[in-house]
Amino acid sequence: MVSKFNYKPIVIIISLIVPFVIGMLYFMPKGWDHGDEIHIFPKINAIINGTTFFVLIAAFLAIRNKNIVLHKRLMFTAFILSALFLISYVIYHSIAESTPYGGEGIAKTIYFTILLSHILLSISIVPLVLVTLVRALSQRFDKHKKIARITLPIWLFVTLSGVIVYLMIAPYY
Repeated sequence: MVSKFNYKPIVIIISLIVPFVIGMLYFMPKGWDHGDEIHIFPKINAIINGTTFFVLIAAFLAIRNKNIVLHKRLMFTAFILSALFLISYVIYHSIAESTPYGGEGIAKTIYFTILLSHILLSISIVPLVLVTLVRALSQRFDKHKKIARITLPIWLFVTLSGVIVYLMIAPYY
């Protein structure tokens, strides 16, 4: 259980720092030789995202079935997986150049539409997950439930679209 501590400033700071750091990664010089094995990171990230997607579905089903203990465990797992994804993503993009998408025509339009929505919703999911988590930990379940109804579909979309983006760009690594 979370005390009466005001977590709002921490949530705001983390929610601002994460997209700022990720944005800065694209401007950092990456001139050192890291070898081709670095390209395992995107596959690992897709596996983490895909796993998170299914863990979130299982957590939703657990709470629907009033299995609160299982729901808590699965949501904690989803949170940890997302944190691991973020760490892996930052490591990869601090070392490797972004891979340009090589498709053309409608595939390129679809790719960039999914990518753009994925990026924008990825930014919004950080504060949503943190607020949802804090409300659950502080046992404010009425408020937790309200925001969870917003957080879950966005989190599901972000994890699934991350896998789709990976599958679409994987041939170009």
